[in-house]
Amino acid sequence: MNTTPLSSQPEDTLQVRRSSLGSILFLILGFAAGLAVGYFNWGSTAPNANAETLAKGGTVAAPAAKRIDVPVGSAPVWGPAIAPVTIIEFSDYECPYCQKWTREIWPQIQQAYPNQIRLVYKDFPLQGHPNASPAALAARCANDQGKYWLFHDRLFAGKALSATFFESIATDLGLNLTSWKSCLNSNKYKTEIETDYNFGAQLGITGTPTFFINGLAMVGAQPFSAFKTVIDQELAAKK
Repeated sequence: MNTTPLSSQPEDTLQVRRSSLGSILFLILGFAAGLAVGYFNWGSTAPNANAETLAKGGTVAAPAAKRIDVPVGSAPVWGPAIAPVTIIEFSDYECPYCQKWTREIWPQIQQAYPNQIRLVYKDFPLQGHPNASPAALAARCANDQGKYWLFHDRLFAGKALSATFFESIATDLGLNLTSWKSCLNSNKYKTEIETDYNFGAQLGITGTPTFFINGLAMVGAQPFSAFKTVIDQELAAKK
């Protein structure tokens, strides 16, 4: 899906030079192709030896790939700072695939890797999703009162997003509504949301969810097994 930047951003906030966009796009597209062949389709396309190894519960080395340095910045973070694996997610609150990942895949990762994963949520509201940016702002304002992740999960619960729904979440979570509304009305976190978006766009991201697992790109709401493969290799490399 094509995207359009939310607004202009000062040059000193851009982390990637525009002149390097072509090379970065080439890197991302090339890596995505490598993932499609390597990480995600071994069960059907790998040589017989690899298939037999996997069937016996073994592992097969993934193709080498470049790592992308994605700074955490001011993005909300779940999990311990010293976690050996960091997943940086570029996501959109109106994206059905983001909802699927949050509700179905992420809980499996949390259960399988307690205290080993740090999740960083980067806002990437897509063009054509008019409620995605307001939802992102509402969640960040909830973060001021320590309720970001609870608010985040409620936004992905499957209900239609609207200002009325955001306020109902804030009320249910016991937020100070006066402070929360003041944050919303002042657009306190508009710049941070735009910064996340613009950085992702500079990397060549065109759809959500897009992930970087210790810098390794993974595109889409892939099954738990795909994440497990990469996470296990990252953990093994750190032993």
